[in-house]
Amino acid sequence: MVTTRKPGAKKRALEILSRLKRLYPEAPCTLNYETPVQLLVATILSAQCTDERVNLVTPELFRRFPDAAALAGADLTEIETLVRSTGFYRNKAKNIQAACRMIMTEFGGQVPQTMEELLRLAGVARKTANVVLAHAYGIHAGVTVDTHVKRLSARLGLTKATDPMRIEQDLMKLLPQPDWENWSIRLIYHGRAVCNARNPACAACVLADLCPSVCASATSVLPQVPPPSSEMPL
Repeated sequence: MVTTRKPGAKKRALEILSRLKRLYPEAPCTLNYETPVQLLVATILSAQCTDERVNLVTPELFRRFPDAAALAGADLTEIETLVRSTGFYRNKAKNIQAACRMIMTEFGGQVPQTMEELLRLAGVARKTANVVLAHAYGIHAGVTVDTHVKRLSARLGLTKATDPMRIEQDLMKLLPQPDWENWSIRLIYHGRAVCNARNPACAACVLADLCPSVCASATSVLPQVPPPSSEMPL
């Protein structure tokens, strides 16, 4: 653990954000979907499953059941069969159908556009609701906290909390609202590529000089910070 003083959390968070934007200029949602309800379903399926696996499953699922009405009226065992490979398929299928039935009966067939209403849907917690609001409607209501975001936010000294809701609240105070969702995507990219759980590549990390958890052996060989570019979002 290094002993050099790091900048305050807010200043550090903004610099981390700037570097992540330069390092990962494109930060789209990695789930494939065409409509808000398809994004909702794909996000429910992504729990404890990779987006790549979900994207293998959803084409046939959405071909058979393209909207909330179709999913609400589907045979549950058929949904289970189609989503089986995503894991926890019985619970996911049950939640998808229950959510779509509520969408039909209480929201006129449209995925709701508020956090409060989304949280009423089966299988939807804040993580799923944040993804749907941001990518389907352009509404940044919070910060999506998955395992990568939880781990890296702690390592970077941006939160001391362990509960996802508390972590989200801490990050919302540090980051500009328009960047809340894409912050999470970029941090996920960085967690997969560099700062993995068991063996973080500190010597190759462009955030090393900002990280209170950087391994001491990496401090003498810090990588070059990517330069700003007018073609990349800042």
